[in-house]
Amino acid sequence: MVINSFNFLFFFVVLFLIYYFPLKNKAGAQNWCLLIASYIFYGITDLKMLPILLTATIVFYILGILIRRSNSKKASFFTALGVIAGVGMLVYFKYLNFFIDSFETLFISLGLNVNITTLNIVFPLGISFFTFRLISYLIEINRGKIEPTKDFIAFATYIAFFPTLLAGPIDRPNDFLPQLKSARVFDYNIAMDGTRQILWGIFKKMVIADNMALFIGSVWGNLADQNATTLLITVLAYPIQLYADFSGYSDMAIGVGKILGIRVAINFHYPFFARNVAEYWRSWHMSLTSWITDYVFMPLNVKFRNLGDLGLISAVIINMIIIGIWHGANWTFAVFGLYHGLLFVPLILSGSFGKRKKLKANNYGLPSMNDFVKMLSTYLLVAFGLIIFNSQSLGQAVLFIKGLFNFSNLTSLTAEGVRVLAQSLFFAAIMLLFEWKQRDKEYALQIDSLIPKKFFRYAVYWVLLILVILFSGEEQIFIYMQF
Repeated sequence: MVINSFNFLFFFVVLFLIYYFPLKNKAGAQNWCLLIASYIFYGITDLKMLPILLTATIVFYILGILIRRSNSKKASFFTALGVIAGVGMLVYFKYLNFFIDSFETLFISLGLNVNITTLNIVFPLGISFFTFRLISYLIEINRGKIEPTKDFIAFATYIAFFPTLLAGPIDRPNDFLPQLKSARVFDYNIAMDGTRQILWGIFKKMVIADNMALFIGSVWGNLADQNATTLLITVLAYPIQLYADFSGYSDMAIGVGKILGIRVAINFHYPFFARNVAEYWRSWHMSLTSWITDYVFMPLNVKFRNLGDLGLISAVIINMIIIGIWHGANWTFAVFGLYHGLLFVPLILSGSFGKRKKLKANNYGLPSMNDFVKMLSTYLLVAFGLIIFNSQSLGQAVLFIKGLFNFSNLTSLTAEGVRVLAQSLFFAAIMLLFEWKQRDKEYALQIDSLIPKKFFRYAVYWVLLILVILFSGEEQIFIYMQF
């Protein structure tokens, strides 16, 4: 069951009616309701993995209590045990077969005959997201930032909250758990804001990303017969598809949370207006990058402090490689992370790594030429890196890059391909225009100040809804549900 389906709409309406009417002013009952709904949602999606989610939740709940009741030495032990358990789950379900294949390839390359059989391991959907929630819970308790909750239902709800379970954002316990202590009362204004954010997410996902997927997927599916022009268009278009798909999901998840009276972490803040790679990663998949920064980069930066710029560069590169391999068990993700880590080196050496400068419009309401050139340069660097990210292997990435210099006429774009691409780019331009005008807002459809008159605002909402109905592409799985 995906969040932009009619099945989800029916599921959510039933939940909403129960959540706000019979259970009004009953925090515990509302938490039970959310937990049951979340487990039903996950069970429909991946029933066999439901016991793993429940078992992990029980284990980490107990560890949280043990950390609080123990002295510092034992607390550190239980925290380390939990981190190892969380990472161990990821390694087993997500990376074990990759390691087996890699070692087999290494042994064969050394002339050793081996026959290692990979295991029949089913990848649990959402494990990359709920595992990071589990780990952060223990770390925050050990750091003294939060108290372990005695309310198991609230804790289990935090781990399994259904809008964010399969593809994030990755909420922190510090922000999420306190919201479950008191009953949620329906707030019309917040609910309408959430509904608008859902509409904006649906527009990005179904009108832009799903249509682009048809063109981009056909190119990636037949790389050998593509010419340089087609591949270049694909390179330039893919960041938009990925962003519209993933940020669209995040908008829907955040919007659903708002309707239920729960604030979910912001995951994107207009990354295409970034003027360097540091700004880009501060605005792209923010819940992941902030998680890795807090729990990996900061400790490494402290440890490498005496090494100066070399230490900072090392910490950043390790940080980015971990972000890369978080996405999956493939060397492409490690190289993707390394590539982005190296992009930070000029910023560190020039002293501009930590500098933040507010983006301003010129007298025409547009970015200055200097800012525009920096945005374009950053976009191109990101687009090139996504060739590696989207490849099934490093060999395929090399094939794609070589194809960018293939100026023969092996193929040409079909009329249908051109139509779908042009339509998608047109709507993407509308998306980016809204985002530029609303770059100081949480999301681009918060247009009260941009369009003061209520009639015209509602006209915009209805136009978007009509566009979704008329121009939605063929349904595509959310890209980040694969990670």
